[in-house]
Amino acid sequence: MATLRNLKIKTGTCKRIVKELHSYEKEVEREAAKTAEMKEKGADPYDLKQQENVLGESRMMIPDCRKRLEASLADLKGTLAELKEENQGGLEIEEAESTVADIEKLFETTQD
Repeated sequence: MATLRNLKIKTGTCKRIVKELHSYEKEVEREAAKTAEMKEKGADPYDLKQQENVLGESRMMIPDCRKRLEASLADLKGTLAELKEENQGGLEIEEAESTVADIEKLFETTQD
């Protein structure tokens, strides 16, 4: 049985994972710039290797985060559909629909 409270929790989860995804994307950009700068300056090979490992770990987190977001989105859509069948309405439903639309738009732009 879906409740508005569950819907609110699942909406919050999706929003948090989106923030996490953006954070990892920014981190990858930052670490890539740092690695390139180190290569230009001819940094110590050990330091460069460590920096490349940091960059690699950051890059690995993005697909993981996307999978979690896809799972959370599917869960949110299921709960939303269940509540709509029960003819429930309210601010929570509007917020959930908005979040679903935003995440789907995010997936569309990153798949191109």
